[in-house]
Amino acid sequence: MHKRMTITLDEEVYEGLYRTVGKRRMSQFIEDLVRPHVMSSSLDDGYKAMAADKGREAEALEWCNALAKDMADEAR
Repeated sequence: MHKRMTITLDEEVYEGLYRTVGKRRMSQFIEDLVRPHVMSSSLDDGYKAMAADKGREAEALEWCNALAKDMADEAR
């Protein structure tokens, strides 16, 4: 769900934003910049920890490869 808000920017900043990302993409651009500063990083930290677990990554890769092989045998 999205919420609407009004912000005030210096005119030069607004014009630069408009030139750089375009009028219809400003909100998403600003959200992408702000999100890492206001959202909990625990999910990112969890993913980093999982990626660092070499045994778990090897098991996941083996599982994905087996799944791909199973799908290759499916009738189309």
